[in-house]
Amino acid sequence: MTPTVQRTRYRVAPRWNFQQYDKRVLEDFARVLGVGLPAARVLWNRGFREPSQARNFLTPTLELLHDPFLLLGMNRAVARLLQALERKEKILVYGDYDVDGTSSVVILKKALDLAGGDVEFKVPHRLREGYGMRPEALEEAAARGITLVISVDTGIRAADVVRAATVLGVDMIITDHHLPDEDIPPAVAVLNPNQVNCPYPEKNLCGAGVTFKLIQALLSKLQWPEAKSRKLMESFLKIVAIATVADVVPLTGENRAIVKLGLSGLDYVKNPGLRALLDVAGFNEGKAPSAGQVAFRVAPRINAAGRMANATDVIDMFLTDDPARARDLAAQLHDLNAERQQTEQDIVQEVLMLCDEMQISDEHFALVFSKAGWHRGVIGIVASRIVERYHRPVFILGEEDGKAQGSGRSIRPFHLLNALESMPELFEKFGGHKQAAGVTMPADQVEEFRKRLNAYAANCLTPDDLRPVLEIDAVLSLKEIDDAAVADVFQIAPFGFGNPCPIFAAQNVEVIAPPQIVKDRHMRIRVRQDNRFLSIMGWNMADCANTVQQGSLVDVAFTLEDDEFSASRGYSPWQAILKDVKSSVQ
Repeated sequence: MTPTVQRTRYRVAPRWNFQQYDKRVLEDFARVLGVGLPAARVLWNRGFREPSQARNFLTPTLELLHDPFLLLGMNRAVARLLQALERKEKILVYGDYDVDGTSSVVILKKALDLAGGDVEFKVPHRLREGYGMRPEALEEAAARGITLVISVDTGIRAADVVRAATVLGVDMIITDHHLPDEDIPPAVAVLNPNQVNCPYPEKNLCGAGVTFKLIQALLSKLQWPEAKSRKLMESFLKIVAIATVADVVPLTGENRAIVKLGLSGLDYVKNPGLRALLDVAGFNEGKAPSAGQVAFRVAPRINAAGRMANATDVIDMFLTDDPARARDLAAQLHDLNAERQQTEQDIVQEVLMLCDEMQISDEHFALVFSKAGWHRGVIGIVASRIVERYHRPVFILGEEDGKAQGSGRSIRPFHLLNALESMPELFEKFGGHKQAAGVTMPADQVEEFRKRLNAYAANCLTPDDLRPVLEIDAVLSLKEIDDAAVADVFQIAPFGFGNPCPIFAAQNVEVIAPPQIVKDRHMRIRVRQDNRFLSIMGWNMADCANTVQQGSLVDVAFTLEDDEFSASRGYSPWQAILKDVKSSVQ
């Protein structure tokens, strides 16, 4: 077991960025919209200046989703699908092994099954086959009589594979959301909002979102009763919402509508697999998880199969009609996730020790770590953890048989895929997008990659970019924080990338008791302002205790979050979570 590293030794104080607003205008906006001032300030500062616009944001409907036929290639894709259904052709759905890919496989296979299709699915094994579409898999499919392959969450950079499939007599429809290169696959249809000349207004759909638009378009041509199609779309949105959160795409625009509508239906679900998954994640019938809870408790269990074993178990769980089988598979995912957590923790600790040894400074604009034996199924998560801590682009690679394979994660100002495209000769394979990417390279090229990535980042970033920024949505007095105001703020959820949980600041508040240190890492403080009190929990913030001595005046930045434990005891169903604290300027 790797020894535990003390994790309070490195902390970069974030910059606070305050939003500006006109108090009188905000008061009028809040009154017309019917929400408290804290929520009104957040909505205003996030670009919602008209009450009707804000209402559509707060309460989206299916009717607000975009026309799927705005996607370039959708007419050709639907026409080919209808032809395959009419001719009873054998169809293969080819997906990726993460939450986005497996969710896409599930909803498309289910929709095609209901439409009378003869449908198989294929998801590559992460460790044995790796990411992407493989020509040998399509050769096997052609030998089994498959004549149409639909890729989901993959394929946009598989032009050579598509050409090979065409020679075999297999037509292909590509659905993907990853950034394309210049060589667009010569498929029957390519559905990707990010391809050149695609007029679709929502460019940030995840893979399951693009797949959902294909299903939406197909249903409109099947001449089913409107109520049946609507019910089916509402059912699929539950899984698409989970995939959208898990893939960390911006929760704005159509994505927000998808997640808001989908999560609202997770309190009661009929699908045995989804019900079993929610149960093992701790959500009994009648309670729907928030986006944050999906990200930290639901999605990791789905991802665990692809990371640690075989992602087909996830698809089998969602597709089975047998509740007992679903519960068994969900239990397996639960156990795999526990194994994944321990493996991830061990690697994180190793990387943190390496960071200690190299003494991270402003000269390190990007970090690359590589070692034999690191489990490739979790190194993407490890990269995210290191980015959270050091706030700069990070790649974590595992070495095996002379190759280094792994994943990178980034900060907002730095585009990972652009960086990789500046040095393509280093890699055997690479791909991804702005915030996340994957690479495969000879292990002896890792040091060169480390130097060149750091040099590229140094040319793009400034030392100030390496310092996290707290975007303060509003400055509040403690008297403005009550159950009603917090409930209004929660209407702005689901929170996530692109629509973060609002950060509020309270200034010149008095610390009325010594900080309470919890488990050596966390800190709870209690503050007062004009005879109003607030208890604030700071996770992993015990190193800030010297700033918050009893009697001191401080500025606190905090979020407001659900607190099930408090609600179960009859108290307010929310808690304040500390994001930063500093001495008040006198």
